[in-house]
Amino acid sequence: MLHSERPAECPPSSTTSSDGAGDSFKRILVPVDAGDLSAAALALAIRLCCDTESMLRVVHIRIFDRPVRNSGRFYPETSEAATAVLDNAVGRGWRFGTKASGVVVEAERGHIAQAICAAAADWNADVIVIARRPRRAVISLVFGSVADRVVRRANCPVLIVRPDPS
Repeated sequence: MLHSERPAECPPSSTTSSDGAGDSFKRILVPVDAGDLSAAALALAIRLCCDTESMLRVVHIRIFDRPVRNSGRFYPETSEAATAVLDNAVGRGWRFGTKASGVVVEAERGHIAQAICAAAADWNADVIVIARRPRRAVISLVFGSVADRVVRRANCPVLIVRPDPS
Protein backbone atom coordinates (compact mmCIF):
# COMPACT_ATOMS: atom_id res chain seq x y z
CA MET A 1 0.00 0.00 0.00
CA LEU A 2 1.39 3.40 -0.96
CA HIS A 3 1.55 6.08 1.70
CA SER A 4 0.38 9.56 0.75
CA GLU A 5 3.82 11.11 1.29
CA ARG A 6 5.48 8.67 -1.08
CA PRO A 7 5.85 9.65 -4.72
CA ALA A 8 4.27 7.66 -7.50
CA GLU A 9 7.74 6.51 -8.49
CA CYS A 10 8.27 4.69 -5.19
CA PRO A 11 7.11 1.08 -5.21
CA PRO A 12 4.91 -0.26 -2.44
CA SER A 13 6.74 -1.36 0.67
CA SER A 14 7.92 -4.93 0.54
CA THR A 15 8.47 -7.14 3.52
CA THR A 16 11.97 -8.06 4.47
CA SER A 17 12.70 -11.70 5.08
CA SER A 18 13.56 -12.80 8.59
CA ASP A 19 17.13 -13.59 7.59
CA GLY A 20 17.86 -9.88 7.00
CA ALA A 21 18.07 -10.07 3.22
CA GLY A 22 17.58 -6.67 1.68
CA ASP A 23 19.21 -4.80 4.55
CA SER A 24 22.62 -4.42 2.92
CA PHE A 25 22.18 -1.02 1.26
CA LYS A 26 21.58 1.35 4.15
CA ARG A 27 23.81 4.17 2.85
CA ILE A 28 23.14 5.12 -0.77
CA LEU A 29 25.28 7.74 -2.50
CA VAL A 30 24.22 9.42 -5.74
CA PRO A 31 26.22 12.04 -7.64
CA VAL A 32 24.08 14.74 -9.27
CA ASP A 33 24.77 17.31 -11.97
CA ALA A 34 23.19 20.57 -13.07
CA GLY A 35 21.55 18.96 -16.12
CA ASP A 36 19.00 16.22 -16.42
CA LEU A 37 21.56 13.41 -16.74
CA SER A 38 21.46 12.42 -13.08
CA ALA A 39 17.67 12.68 -12.66
CA ALA A 40 17.12 8.98 -13.35
CA ALA A 41 19.84 7.96 -10.88
CA LEU A 42 18.42 10.26 -8.21
CA ALA A 43 14.91 8.90 -8.78
CA LEU A 44 16.13 5.31 -8.42
CA ALA A 45 18.11 6.14 -5.28
CA ILE A 46 15.06 7.81 -3.76
CA ARG A 47 12.93 4.79 -4.69
CA LEU A 48 15.42 2.48 -2.96
CA CYS A 49 15.46 4.70 0.11
CA CYS A 50 11.65 4.81 0.25
CA ASP A 51 11.44 1.04 0.47
CA THR A 52 14.41 0.25 2.70
CA GLU A 53 14.49 3.37 4.92
CA SER A 54 18.09 3.91 3.88
CA MET A 55 20.06 7.13 4.16
CA LEU A 56 20.71 9.07 0.97
CA ARG A 57 23.85 11.13 0.36
CA VAL A 58 23.74 13.44 -2.62
CA VAL A 59 27.11 14.59 -3.99
CA HIS A 60 27.63 17.38 -6.49
CA ILE A 61 31.09 17.70 -8.03
CA ARG A 62 32.11 21.32 -8.65
CA ILE A 63 34.65 20.99 -11.43
CA PHE A 64 37.65 23.25 -11.83
CA ASP A 65 40.33 23.53 -14.49
CA ARG A 66 44.04 23.96 -13.94
CA PRO A 67 45.21 27.52 -14.24
CA VAL A 68 46.97 28.55 -17.42
CA ARG A 69 49.42 30.49 -15.32
CA ASN A 70 49.56 31.12 -11.62
CA SER A 71 46.17 32.83 -11.73
CA GLY A 72 44.23 30.37 -9.56
CA ARG A 73 41.60 27.83 -10.40
CA PHE A 74 38.90 28.37 -13.02
CA TYR A 75 35.43 27.18 -12.06
CA PRO A 76 32.82 27.03 -14.84
CA GLU A 77 30.14 26.93 -12.11
CA THR A 78 29.74 29.37 -9.22
CA SER A 79 29.58 28.06 -5.67
CA GLU A 80 26.01 29.38 -5.44
CA ALA A 81 24.98 27.39 -8.53
CA ALA A 82 26.64 24.25 -7.14
CA THR A 83 24.83 24.70 -3.83
CA ALA A 84 21.52 25.24 -5.65
CA VAL A 85 21.94 21.95 -7.56
CA LEU A 86 22.64 20.16 -4.29
CA ASP A 87 19.72 21.85 -2.49
CA ASN A 88 17.29 20.85 -5.25
CA ALA A 89 18.38 17.20 -5.14
CA VAL A 90 18.36 16.96 -1.34
CA GLY A 91 15.00 18.75 -1.23
CA ARG A 92 13.57 16.23 -3.68
CA GLY A 93 14.69 13.44 -1.40
CA TRP A 94 13.13 15.14 1.63
CA ARG A 95 9.84 15.65 -0.20
CA PHE A 96 9.67 11.88 -0.72
CA GLY A 97 10.41 11.12 2.93
CA THR A 98 14.06 10.04 2.70
CA LYS A 99 16.80 10.82 5.17
CA ALA A 100 18.86 12.83 2.69
CA SER A 101 21.98 14.92 3.12
CA GLY A 102 24.40 16.37 0.62
CA VAL A 103 27.83 17.75 0.00
CA VAL A 104 29.55 19.76 -2.73
CA VAL A 105 33.00 18.42 -3.56
CA GLU A 106 35.56 20.24 -5.69
CA ALA A 107 37.55 18.22 -8.19
CA GLU A 108 39.78 18.93 -11.11
CA ARG A 109 38.36 18.06 -14.50
CA GLY A 110 39.55 14.53 -15.26
CA HIS A 111 39.44 13.50 -11.58
CA ILE A 112 35.68 13.41 -11.13
CA ALA A 113 35.50 9.64 -10.62
CA GLN A 114 38.19 9.77 -7.92
CA ALA A 115 36.22 12.51 -6.13
CA ILE A 116 33.01 10.46 -6.24
CA CYS A 117 34.79 7.36 -4.93
CA ALA A 118 36.50 9.38 -2.19
CA ALA A 119 33.15 10.87 -1.12
CA ALA A 120 31.66 7.36 -1.02
CA ALA A 121 34.56 6.03 1.04
CA ASP A 122 34.49 9.02 3.44
CA TRP A 123 30.75 8.54 4.02
CA ASN A 124 31.09 4.72 4.13
CA ALA A 125 28.52 4.24 1.36
CA ASP A 126 27.06 0.79 0.75
CA VAL A 127 26.23 1.50 -2.91
CA ILE A 128 26.74 4.24 -5.49
CA VAL A 129 23.91 4.94 -7.93
CA ILE A 130 25.25 6.83 -10.95
CA ALA A 131 23.92 7.78 -14.36
CA ARG A 132 25.80 7.00 -17.54
CA ARG A 133 25.76 9.52 -20.35
CA PRO A 134 24.47 7.96 -23.58
CA ARG A 135 27.34 7.75 -26.06
CA ARG A 136 28.31 5.77 -29.06
CA ALA A 137 30.25 2.61 -28.29
CA VAL A 138 33.39 3.75 -30.10
CA ILE A 139 33.56 6.99 -28.14
CA SER A 140 33.08 5.14 -24.85
CA LEU A 141 35.84 2.67 -25.74
CA VAL A 142 38.29 5.42 -26.67
CA PHE A 143 37.55 8.00 -23.99
CA GLY A 144 35.80 5.97 -21.30
CA SER A 145 33.26 7.53 -18.98
CA VAL A 146 33.03 8.75 -15.41
CA ALA A 147 30.66 5.89 -14.60
CA ASP A 148 33.17 3.32 -15.91
CA ARG A 149 35.95 4.89 -13.84
CA VAL A 150 33.77 4.85 -10.74
CA VAL A 151 33.04 1.14 -11.26
CA ARG A 152 36.78 0.41 -11.46
CA ARG A 153 37.75 2.53 -8.43
CA ALA A 154 34.87 2.20 -5.97
CA ASN A 155 35.14 0.13 -2.82
CA CYS A 156 31.41 -0.63 -2.89
CA PRO A 157 28.91 -1.83 -5.50
CA VAL A 158 27.97 0.62 -8.25
CA LEU A 159 24.56 0.69 -9.89
CA ILE A 160 24.63 2.36 -13.30
CA VAL A 161 21.40 3.92 -14.54
CA ARG A 162 20.77 4.93 -18.13
CA PRO A 163 18.82 8.16 -18.42
CA ASP A 164 15.43 8.17 -20.09
CA PRO A 165 15.96 8.71 -23.86
CA SER A 166 12.87 10.93 -24.12
